[in-house]
Amino acid sequence: MAKTPSNMVSLGTTAPNFKLPDVISQKMVSLEETRGLNGTLIMFICNHCPYVKHVNATIVNLAKKYKQNGINFIAISSNDVENYPEDSPKLMKVNAVENNYIFPYLYDESQEIAKSYDAACTPDFYLYDSDLLLVYRGQLDDSRPGNGLSCDGKDISNAIECLINEKENTQIQKPSIGCNIKWK
Repeated sequence: MAKTPSNMVSLGTTAPNFKLPDVISQKMVSLEETRGLNGTLIMFICNHCPYVKHVNATIVNLAKKYKQNGINFIAISSNDVENYPEDSPKLMKVNAVENNYIFPYLYDESQEIAKSYDAACTPDFYLYDSDLLLVYRGQLDDSRPGNGLSCDGKDISNAIECLINEKENTQIQKPSIGCNIKWK
């Protein structure tokens, strides 16, 4: 399990637009259609990564908690499915159902969207405000598989709370750590 840090994209960057297939609804979905009224959390994840498996329950709970505040979550998988068939769209749908995803799980076959976001690892998190300007990028929390820390999502929760309450996030933003995106 290779530890790859996320790229710390400049805050204030505009979210790149996309239109990708949602493996759950079987429809093409755009950022404009799925963005939240008050904010949008874009997550680059996949099925097989132990780092993602470690955070699945927490991201679902956070999505449920913050949906009422106008914060929508969107998951994107950009892995090369030829060499990593466990990340195929068919198995993405199975994974979404098993983990009770309440957010779209989009398939980025060309990997162009991951590149446009400068995503590097799974999981990789990007929080945008209502104008789709980046306000947070980095880790969910300090927990990692096997480090004994509870996965509570405190870093993302703090960033979302700051966004909702229109407060400056003064917490240091640490890179996410995970498996590298499986590039073609």
